[in-house]
Amino acid sequence: MNAASTENSMIVRRIRAFARRGALPHALILSGSGDRAEAARYTAAAMLCAAPQDKPCLQCNQCRKVMAGIHPDVLLVEDAERKELPVDTVRELRSEVYIRPNEGARKIAIFPRSEQLNERDQNVLLKIVEEGPAYAAFLFCVENSAMLLPTVRSRCVELKLQQEEASAAPDMELLQAFACAKRGRITEYLTLLEGRKPKREQLQQMLQTAWRVCAEGLLLQGGKNAADPSLAEGAALMSRSLDRKHLSALTELLHRYALECQYNVGAGHVLGAVAAEWENTI
Repeated sequence: MNAASTENSMIVRRIRAFARRGALPHALILSGSGDRAEAARYTAAAMLCAAPQDKPCLQCNQCRKVMAGIHPDVLLVEDAERKELPVDTVRELRSEVYIRPNEGARKIAIFPRSEQLNERDQNVLLKIVEEGPAYAAFLFCVENSAMLLPTVRSRCVELKLQQEEASAAPDMELLQAFACAKRGRITEYLTLLEGRKPKREQLQQMLQTAWRVCAEGLLLQGGKNAADPSLAEGAALMSRSLDRKHLSALTELLHRYALECQYNVGAGHVLGAVAAEWENTI
């Protein structure tokens, strides 16, 4: 997974949101089944980015060096030859983090395989994670965060990746049916959709994406730029087709039924309820 493929992921949006507020945590656990090492590089780029806003820009010298794996202030802590990291490696890191950064504002240690950290290593790291210099940052990549000690986890913010988390393409036919805002149009389309017998998980993804498109449309109506370029076309459609009252109602409706798909409900039940509620709204 490269920077381009990460660009629409939930992790990227959260990292950007943290960076926008100047609130990137100094210690992060990147867990789950996605490309954790790539997400760590992206996070490190956000921490070191020289752009005044919208970090990481991925264009400045700092970002390019991080993404190329050659930034002197980003330390990759791993040992390809061993199952566990030697304690000397961890102790050297503990000394290294107290040496001020060479080029950037932070010195960042990335552990691409945190499962290599045994209990002894983690206890050695614990003090610098908790009490290290203000410029030090730690990014732990691990599939299951339970492999890290509770004392380490308690000092970190966890972000969980999923292989499916990259943005799905919006269903433009669904959005056009909602944008039409005519009675019977959405019922007609959702009846056709039910005939395709979508799985509950597929329906949930469709509703989640449509909800995000509508939320982006509300941003456009408020004079703000859309946060996710992949949803810009759908957001523009919803923004110009529905007034703010109806777009807000649709956004809430889609969010509510996307959440309902988490439970053991039939896709037909959800589609029927969505159609009925929207028909009563317009």
